[in-house]
Amino acid sequence: MTKVKTALVIGGGIAGPVTALALRKAGVEATVYEAYAGTADGIGGMLTVAPNGLDALRIVGADEAVRSVGLPMEHMVMTDGRGRRIGEIPGLDGLPPSQAMWRSELYRALHDHAVADGIRIEYGKRLVGAEETPAGVTARFADGTSESGDVLIGADGVRSTVRTLIDPDAPAPDDVLLLNFGAAADIAVSARPDATYFVFGRRAFLGYWAQPDGSTAWFANLPHDEPMTIAEARETPASDWLRRLREVFADEVPGRDLLRHTSAERLSVLGSMEMMPRVPHWHRGRMVLVGDSVHAPSSSSGQGASLAAESAVQLARCLRDLPDAPSAFAAYERLRRPRVEKVAARAAKTNNSKTFGPVAVTMMRLMMPIAMRTFLDPERTLGAEQRYRINWDQVAA
Repeated sequence: MTKVKTALVIGGGIAGPVTALALRKAGVEATVYEAYAGTADGIGGMLTVAPNGLDALRIVGADEAVRSVGLPMEHMVMTDGRGRRIGEIPGLDGLPPSQAMWRSELYRALHDHAVADGIRIEYGKRLVGAEETPAGVTARFADGTSESGDVLIGADGVRSTVRTLIDPDAPAPDDVLLLNFGAAADIAVSARPDATYFVFGRRAFLGYWAQPDGSTAWFANLPHDEPMTIAEARETPASDWLRRLREVFADEVPGRDLLRHTSAERLSVLGSMEMMPRVPHWHRGRMVLVGDSVHAPSSSSGQGASLAAESAVQLARCLRDLPDAPSAFAAYERLRRPRVEKVAARAAKTNNSKTFGPVAVTMMRLMMPIAMRTFLDPERTLGAEQRYRINWDQVAA
């Protein structure tokens, strides 16, 4: 039985509220401290929560809240820029469908569920330092306040302050040379309501799915020579980016129509895609990392939010069952590191496919029927990821 009774969770995005919910289930009282002054409504692009993520959320009672804002996706359909079919990946037998949604919808669902469950979330609390003592850890915030607890958990994203407190030499996120954009187009294109579509165009990659209101949600990954932060990308007006995207997809289906029916006001400019390299140190003393702060695969994985939910639950389980923070953190890392690094490696390969030229896309289209029966068999490629389940009732060791 753990001696840990209180936790300071740094970061109120996706991982933070789920971690606090899981800790409460494990008997640890947690408060979430968010750097920004308010909630993150309307911020971010699109994502999916996979079956394994839904199961982790089920453990903390948040799965139905997430399903209420998601669209079930039973299939992934791949085409080229001329609309020719490359292949289709069905959902895995016996698993619920992945849920597609805007990141802001997932954030709001988890935030509201956590608050309704009694989780306290403090805003305007930007972490600037932390001190450990034999009795606990104290977090210092930019507003001059401080809070103490038994452990401090960094759920503060790819630019984690907690990561640098644990290890000043910790790596920063890697940039993927693909700029990320997203929006909802005021048009319904030909699309099944239960499918996500991936278009391998001549110059860029496009994903989209139909929305119940008749619009079409889409995202695009545009190859770029140099990485750009969100702030740098947003120095260019959204109207200029939209003009560029319309040029890139001018001869492509359905990108041409989606871009024509997208307004600059609705375009999310998200800068370069990012992913975390291998982080040498996940924990030190009474501090530990969870979610994107330690294992952010690129968005190509379709697993970022799901892995964060899994790690939150596994961390809480280890803190519940092991006698002290160091032993719990070590067990948590043993349980999580091999899995998240394998997913990140697959995502890196997917990123490479998004920069295929027209010849490679043609070869993909010709070879896909064979590939789907062999090395791209859905069960072989996604089964281990999506069938993963955490046994909450089993004692962690």
